[in-house]
Amino acid sequence: MNNIRVAMWGFGAMGSGIAEVLCRKKGVEITGVCRQNPKYEGKSMYEVLGIERGDRPEALIHTDITKVVYKGAADICVIATDSFTRDVFPKIKYAVEQGINVVSIAEEMSYPKAQEPELAAEMDRLAKENGVTVLGTGINPGLMMDLLAICFSGCMTDVESVMCKRVNSLSPFGPLVMKEQGIGITVKEFEEGCKNGHLSGHVGFAESAGMIAEAMGWKIDKFEQQMKPIVTGVDRKSPYGFAKAGDVAGVNMTAQAYVDGVQRIDLIHPQQIEPEMEGTQTGDYIVIKGTPNINMANTPEVDGGIGTIAMCVNMIPHVINARPGLKTMLDLPVPHAIMGDMRDMIEK
Repeated sequence: MNNIRVAMWGFGAMGSGIAEVLCRKKGVEITGVCRQNPKYEGKSMYEVLGIERGDRPEALIHTDITKVVYKGAADICVIATDSFTRDVFPKIKYAVEQGINVVSIAEEMSYPKAQEPELAAEMDRLAKENGVTVLGTGINPGLMMDLLAICFSGCMTDVESVMCKRVNSLSPFGPLVMKEQGIGITVKEFEEGCKNGHLSGHVGFAESAGMIAEAMGWKIDKFEQQMKPIVTGVDRKSPYGFAKAGDVAGVNMTAQAYVDGVQRIDLIHPQQIEPEMEGTQTGDYIVIKGTPNINMANTPEVDGGIGTIAMCVNMIPHVINARPGLKTMLDLPVPHAIMGDMRDMIEK
């Protein structure tokens, strides 16, 4: 059986990280990379990553996506760009129309019908029309503040409420995330950014709430979200961000979803660069009230960068095997690490 062929669209912190992990896996090969920076045009992906190519086929980097993603070029395209469904939609549309499956790490793509129902319906139509599958996934949304709670609820007969809290570090993430979170700006600039919509903070609360609600059979009648700055008392520097003392080092995001006027879902997510520098310990927590009660705590947090990369890589065979259409993590098998040959997971 031939290797699983993967085309990479986006080669920043997450895209290059996904490529590095795929290079360590059996039964998979990267066919090409699309990266917008022209200085990498025509270069070997292996050279840029500092990885020995060995006997693997060459994978070149191009700024023109038509040289990387075209009919027959790959089995699946990993789109490691954007955060919003509306922004990534044209890329997904193009890849799908080439007859290629898609995995996207855009946060809103984890449950796109939460805020973009028309685009979600169009992606589903296009995917089915072209006989391929589209999935949005990642560490959060995609696992820690939605799917994991849903899995825990499987041992419950009744659920009254779900609380998910993730205290995490933004340090592994790239420039796009730093910009979305307002890392390094002043408190005044942060407040202005919240008012004019230039700051997104954490993207995915509406999607996590929507996924949980669908799983529980709840209909959300009200959704609220709050966003406050985390101000650093010391200079903090991560690989892609910097915040001097007195400026913004992160965002404290909270959200609530109501069902029939009763709060059923509570999401809490303070995230910042280098949190340990001021004594903040990271962790993931889930509390589900019902029969029986569930209390889960994991500390330190599951690394956001590694987790996002792993979720994307580990879902590739499931996406290829799935029936055509737009899928969420509710629709596919439980994610798990793949330590053997990835081809063994492909249904014949």
